[in-house]
Amino acid sequence: MTKNQQQQSFLKRAAGAACERPPERGVTLIELLIIVAVIGILASIAYPSYQQYVIRGQRAAAQKLMVAVANRETQYVLDARAYTDTIGAGGLNIVSQDGWTCAATCANPRYTLTVALDAGPPIGFTITGTPAGAQTPDGVLKLTSAGTRVRDVGGVPKPW
Repeated sequence: MTKNQQQQSFLKRAAGAACERPPERGVTLIELLIIVAVIGILASIAYPSYQQYVIRGQRAAAQKLMVAVANRETQYVLDARAYTDTIGAGGLNIVSQDGWTCAATCANPRYTLTVALDAGPPIGFTITGTPAGAQTPDGVLKLTSAGTRVRDVGGVPKPW
């Protein structure tokens, strides 16, 4: 290639480079709408599952406290030869913890726990967890001194 041909080749490349548009960057409106639609679909699927997860978690917290109350009742009957229906001070002495406020009953925004005594014979107790607010469809929790655990959902007994 001669020197003249090299110069012409260089000039063509330089002229072509000046006329070319730089590659476009960014996202088009259509692509953005598709992304928003996909996120909306995923959120509509995930949110109900998350709500059920929260309800199960609140149920587990109530069940945990109900088992603790039952254990304290077992200890109490050995000392006093009778069960008590007072969960807080003057009874089982379970202190307020983890969002639960305990006095005669224990309550948080999702459940209220009460103890009912069975006159017998044999003597016994039933701990009832009554749901409130968004927890209501989950059903009433019951734990007896015999160890029976039931979750009553609309009159239908289900296991814990």
